[in-house]
Amino acid sequence: MNRNEIEGNWKQLKGRAKEKWGELTDDELDRIDGRRERLVGVLQERYGKTEREASKEADDFFDALEEVTTAS
Repeated sequence: MNRNEIEGNWKQLKGRAKEKWGELTDDELDRIDGRRERLVGVLQERYGKTEREASKEADDFFDALEEVTTAS
């Protein structure tokens, strides 16, 4: 599954984001809508991360989703 497919299946996958970042609200997860740049912004706002830290976490998260869904 590539990043475009992740965006398309975000409703099913957002539970994984909630597991990783437990402080994210349902509204924030809905706002992210599977988009990397939105996730980066929310991580910066919610957790006070730098753009670089948030980007790394978002990339790691999306990469892991791609690996898990490809392996299935």
